[in-house]
Amino acid sequence: MLQPKKTKYRKTQKGKMKGLSQRGHTLSNGMFGIKSMDSKFINSRQIEAARIAATRYMKREGQLWIKIFPDKPITKKPLEVRMGKGKGAPEYFVAVVRAGRVLFEVDGVPLEIAKEALRLAAQKLPVKTKFIIAPDYN
Repeated sequence: MLQPKKTKYRKTQKGKMKGLSQRGHTLSNGMFGIKSMDSKFINSRQIEAARIAATRYMKREGQLWIKIFPDKPITKKPLEVRMGKGKGAPEYFVAVVRAGRVLFEVDGVPLEIAKEALRLAAQKLPVKTKFIIAPDYN
């Protein structure tokens, strides 16, 4: 009797997040930044909470760049609805973040302030992060 062929990876409709980030892995605007160390979905509320935490600590000095954008809709069907009848309505939006992606960049503030501001921002995010400094920082 023929057995069904086993596939190595489970097929999903949410996309694959294997491997390292192909783009956005270096600082482009600021002198300091935080880089993601693992792959996750980051929703728009988490990005906004991180932005508020960082700008509040910097007392609106310097400049902050958000290098990710939540452009993927996550849909959900209402509670107690039967199967079928099409796809659910968009519930929220997420940014697909892979390992190595720069999330936030900061410039115009001293190293200590930037480090603490980005640490506070990183606490609001569901990924492990790493503080990075531009190679031409003196």
